Amino acid sequence: MLDLIIRGAEIVDGTGTPAMRADLGVADGRIAAIGRLTEPAQQTVEADGLVLAPGIVDIHTHYDAQLTWDPTASPSTALGVTSVVMGNCGFSIAPCPPDRRDLVARNLSEVEGMSLASLRTGIDWRFERFGEYLDLVQSKGPHLNVAAFVGHSTVRSAVMGEAASERPATADEIAAMRGLVAESLAAGAVGFASSHSENHNGYGGVPMPSRLADEAEIRTLAGTLGDAGRGVYQMTAGPNTSVAFLESLGREIGRPVIFSSVFQNDTFPDRGPGQLRDCAAAADRGVQVYGQTSCQPLTMEFTLANAYPLSSLDVWDDLRGADADRLARSFADPTFRDRFRATLGVPKKGKLFYGNWSRVQVGQAATDANRAAEGRSIADLAAAAGSDPVDVFFDLALSEDLGTLFSAQLINADEDQLEPMLQHPNGVIALSDAGAHLSFLCDAGYGLHLLGHWVRDRKAFSLEEAVRQLTSKPAAIYRIPDRGRIAPGAPADLMLFDPARVAPSPRPRRVADLPGGDSRMVRDPIGMHGVWVNGVQVHDGRDHVHSGAGPGRVLRHFSA
Repeated sequence: MLDLIIRGAEIVDGTGTPAMRADLGVADGRIAAIGRLTEPAQQTVEADGLVLAPGIVDIHTHYDAQLTWDPTASPSTALGVTSVVMGNCGFSIAPCPPDRRDLVARNLSEVEGMSLASLRTGIDWRFERFGEYLDLVQSKGPHLNVAAFVGHSTVRSAVMGEAASERPATADEIAAMRGLVAESLAAGAVGFASSHSENHNGYGGVPMPSRLADEAEIRTLAGTLGDAGRGVYQMTAGPNTSVAFLESLGREIGRPVIFSSVFQNDTFPDRGPGQLRDCAAAADRGVQVYGQTSCQPLTMEFTLANAYPLSSLDVWDDLRGADADRLARSFADPTFRDRFRATLGVPKKGKLFYGNWSRVQVGQAATDANRAAEGRSIADLAAAAGSDPVDVFFDLALSEDLGTLFSAQLINADEDQLEPMLQHPNGVIALSDAGAHLSFLCDAGYGLHLLGHWVRDRKAFSLEEAVRQLTSKPAAIYRIPDRGRIAPGAPADLMLFDPARVAPSPRPRRVADLPGGDSRMVRDPIGMHGVWVNGVQVHDGRDHVHSGAGPGRVLRHFSA
């Protein structure tokens, strides 16, 4: 007897081949049969023509801390995701000696926009080595499948302590780091991840440790992948990181190189397309280099009490870690505002905000006196008042004790320019950042946005191709065997959805469910009817339906 039959589904198998109407049977967590099935089953689901596809393989998440207190990986499981890769940008939480735990948590709280109190309260630190961390995650009973990078900043912190954000490493320190990376790969890491992004700052505004690494350190640590003959290298690029450097690294180690992020940017319109052209040229020379792209505008909600989108501006250097009184004094100072305008007037790669005030809206006013401003852009408010947008922006925030909630579309807002980037063979659609930036955004529903907006509304992809982009393509690049496709014998990681309705909720909502009661942003699914991981249903489109230890697996074995 089969454990589960899903009858009458429009099956999209993840490979890009045309959909077909069929039944699907599951036994022992794997797909047992596809076709017209007459066998009995413990459970039957009538699909009635809904689309049955592989679950989404989300390759850019930051669930490293959250999974130690929340094995459901909320909200990703609700949004069709059945496998995640975490530890991106080098921000793993293992390996970590006991005396480095608070350092790692403090830096994580800043760079990933998370409550430090929640991290200190919630992280289960019953591990030191990377393999022990993977064992811990499995013991929690994750509700989805989990692969994890070993992170450069974490390894640097483990070896160097506070000095990791202050200076280059010595030869002995690099050798110690290399040993930790090699040990982590042997224990089951999917690869090695790092960052040189100027937006990545730790607690008190210090650079995240990997930003202090020189080229020799990067090549030495990434070289462990070549020695092991497996694993992928992920780099969150800085403004001066070139595809040529990443290609040379990929040739040297003989492994795939994936970098973040390739964005549509009005100020530098050819940067993203040019990076993808360089990736294609590298592929022609036999080196696999891919750029991660996002199918959504990068939209962040923030207040000026914690303005992450502005933190990469030079004028903000002196404000990192400042308290509310100092922030308010600075924002009221005409000299600061002049410096702010001057900074915006000098385009600089690596920024998140370039001064497009038409894409900064008042999301929520903190006082009744300003309710009429909600939903209006700063540019619109400035034009109506006959004032400069910079003054309107800071004056509004100061009038509400920095409590005004702003919403900014930072990049990826021009869809006509973005579309060919999403379709590029050397791009990988990803960048959910799920588990991070909890105070500012929730992009965990990127897959449903692709299936809805880009397939149904813009018709930029066929449904079959969009599913491939979300499933078998990232699984193949990251060498994750079996996942991301529907085929007899494959794990039964599945999502069932209505293609006429599928989407993430239009706006995130705030829930106060972090350890200690702090809040985060989440999104909800629309048009989702079920999510199964290894044959077990974990979500029905409305609620989590699986309690206790989940059916997910920590993935430790990857293809060469």
